[in-house]
Amino acid sequence: MIKLMVGLGNPGWQYEKTRHNAGFLFLDGLVSESNCGWVKESRFDGYLAEISIAGVKVMLLKPDTFMNRSGQAVGKVVRYYKIVPESILVIHDELDFDVGVVKLKKDGGHAGHNGLRDIIAHLRSKDFYRLRVGIGRPPGGKAVADFVLANPSKGEWNSMLSAFDLVHDYIEQIVAGDMSAAMNKLNAR
Repeated sequence: MIKLMVGLGNPGWQYEKTRHNAGFLFLDGLVSESNCGWVKESRFDGYLAEISIAGVKVMLLKPDTFMNRSGQAVGKVVRYYKIVPESILVIHDELDFDVGVVKLKKDGGHAGHNGLRDIIAHLRSKDFYRLRVGIGRPPGGKAVADFVLANPSKGEWNSMLSAFDLVHDYIEQIVAGDMSAAMNKLNAR
């Protein structure tokens, strides 16, 4: 069962709708649908919200640190609430998938993603779930950092929103821990 969803991104208005903030954007959609709001929690270095999905209370976290320090906030929340890694879902951007492709997986390495690298270091575990949101690769010669910190085109934006809608169709299964069924449906697309 998922008790904590962590969206990865960078704080600040200039990053709000960038590719790298796919995790923040996904959680913002859940919060909006639930008619609740974010609460800044300085002791956790992040913004927290609590929503109910199919009768299950789930905590949402947007770290208020830059991407490469995401583990700092996650570690504080996990230690305070005594959450095991297997009950965590991290939502992040994925360069290796085309825009709009979403895949769910458990554990694994960081594949060069600095947010995941820091979370793994702070949790001392890779045994958490990841929802990987495809943003595609930069066009020839463009630096990865410039690409991920740029706003997607209107078409890419719409593809990301469609991917989020697809995940919402299976969010109850994910929260309930029926990962095999959710993976089969999401990863097959």
